[in-house]
Amino acid sequence: MKIYFVSMGCAKNTADSEHLTAQLESLGHTITDTPDGADAAIINTCGFIQDAVKENID
Repeated sequence: MKIYFVSMGCAKNTADSEHLTAQLESLGHTITDTPDGADAAIINTCGFIQDAVKENID
């Protein structure tokens, strides 16, 4: 499966996203840089830090 992965918010989200994408790749999935042609999209975000919430809305 081709997966488009977006990480928004704090540095913890970036670290979590790197861990998750590595797990997905080890299971045979492909991580894509663009949503074009992706079978699924995952958005890893934060709802606790106000700047992250604003980034998500924008």
